[in-house]
Amino acid sequence: MTIEVGTKVDGKVSGITNFGAFIDLGENRSGLVHISEVSDGFIKDIHDVLNVGDAVTVKVLSIADDGKIALSIRKAADRPVQKEAPKAAPSSHRPSGNFRSRPAGNMDRNRQHNNHEQRSSNVEPDFDQMLSGFLKDSETRLSTLKRNTDGKRGGRGGRRS
Repeated sequence: MTIEVGTKVDGKVSGITNFGAFIDLGENRSGLVHISEVSDGFIKDIHDVLNVGDAVTVKVLSIADDGKIALSIRKAADRPVQKEAPKAAPSSHRPSGNFRSRPAGNMDRNRQHNNHEQRSSNVEPDFDQMLSGFLKDSETRLSTLKRNTDGKRGGRGGRRS
């Protein structure tokens, strides 16, 4: 049996490290399943999920020129295909450079409203949505922090009254 990219192969866990698991594919071939490719969720300790000798089905992600084989357990799992929710069009609204004119309380109310919307929907946000939300929050927090630490006369430190 030849091992090709995109095929599903049965194997056995032959070794476990802190960054993944080595899978014996037979015919003196083995590959690595990185810890991020074991499950859809976060895995703190791979020993909680896999043990040496476990039979697994893996999908071949890539085969390097030096013979290293990258594998995935989570992509080999048969799941029903879910239709993706249509992504919202990016907003053309750009905030002005003057953040001081906006009351600080509005940002907290908007953040609470957005969190409520995420909790009320049954669809779990994907990584890209969570990352874009994090970036927005991070940018507003950094601008607020910078505004509070840089006085009108410049320099570092808190505002002096």
